Amino acid sequence: MQLKQISIAAIASAMLVLAPVTAYSQNTTVPQGVRLGLNYTLGTKPGVLVLPLDSIGGDSVRAILQRDIDYDDRATIVTLDDSTVRGMIPKTGDAYNYPLFAKLGVVAILRPERSLTGINITMYDVAAKKRVQIGGFPLLDKVNSPAWRLSVHRASDEVERWIFGTSGAAATRVLYSGGDKQIWVIDSDGENATKLTSVTLAMSPAWNPDGTRFVFCGFTPDGSQIAGYSFVTGDLHWLSGTARGLNITPAYAPDGRTIAYASGREGGTDILVMQEGDASPSRRITVGKGSDNTSPSFSPDGRQIAFMSGRAGHPEVYTMDADGTNPSLLTEFTYGEQAYRASPDWAPDGRRIAYESRIDGSFQIMTIDMRDRSTKQYTSDGQNEDPSWAPDSRHMVFSSTRTGPRQLWVLDAESGRMRQLTHAPGARLAAWSPILKP
Repeated sequence: MQLKQISIAAIASAMLVLAPVTAYSQNTTVPQGVRLGLNYTLGTKPGVLVLPLDSIGGDSVRAILQRDIDYDDRATIVTLDDSTVRGMIPKTGDAYNYPLFAKLGVVAILRPERSLTGINITMYDVAAKKRVQIGGFPLLDKVNSPAWRLSVHRASDEVERWIFGTSGAAATRVLYSGGDKQIWVIDSDGENATKLTSVTLAMSPAWNPDGTRFVFCGFTPDGSQIAGYSFVTGDLHWLSGTARGLNITPAYAPDGRTIAYASGREGGTDILVMQEGDASPSRRITVGKGSDNTSPSFSPDGRQIAFMSGRAGHPEVYTMDADGTNPSLLTEFTYGEQAYRASPDWAPDGRRIAYESRIDGSFQIMTIDMRDRSTKQYTSDGQNEDPSWAPDSRHMVFSSTRTGPRQLWVLDAESGRMRQLTHAPGARLAAWSPILKP
């Protein structure tokens, strides 16, 4: 984590600065600020201090809160050594030394405390010199279990909402195909990697909108088929309605029942749709005429689908209406070029589509703005493929060889900051979940 560490010497220096001095002038200028649940200067990352929690699992709660806020990339975690910070906590009430905390760069103080069912978190606004928010959060299951950790992540997301007015995306998980060619799931902070499938070959997982199920492509004696997995029951089942042969890259529509996927034999692939739980045959919605059409991704309102097509002679990203009408080239096409643009993923806010593009022989992560069609490149080192948006429409997960073996990395599309998510070689084809309920 990129945390701001402050020593005892720095605190002593700050106390000297706060000693009484003769005022020769008074600055009456008030900086432009943001007022949601907190006062801070516009365009800055407010410093947040998380106080210790003295209870079973308290260190884990504090560490998860700090890491989640850091990984959200909108605030800076300020850390003090424990002996010092404990001496700065008032024994009773809210009588903090707010001027001292301000000198140390702290904008918000978070104080977690045990409750009968979990934790209470109180937020103090250093500039306003008062308590501004308090909330109670149940902690499910035993300390550091997946359900318990998800409960703490939910608390982190609510704290982000207190500060910024919009929730974080810590209470999420990422599905991916591991080096063993099975589907795995991992928490958004890189903890609790867990294998979910044991089939011949599994790839291209995709979440349903409420995060209780996912679909993926698995290989059987009848070829590659679409399978479904339930987190509620742990059951895996093969979906009816798919033909023998090649069936790959499934994606859920926002309605939670419609599944689009690519299907074909020799001579190209087309995109089909089916209804989960319905035995009716799938319905074809593209006419590829021998080209490959794969990787469907629904718009947030479900009215359009972004997909990859080779109908122009090489792969490009297209959009079409959800019924297959009005196909339109999205990425810029230059006659005679040998471009390769694929794996589109529509951001949850609908504003951008992420995709991979071959540049100077290597695949890089790009986005295209749906308003003005402007593009932006985010990566340049190694092979970078298969982007998937977080529910905050700010972070993406993608596979990369930037440090050697293929791993999953998380990108903050606003600052460009990256962090490695997985640490077992071969991870690829990731899918970021919606916000999950404990």
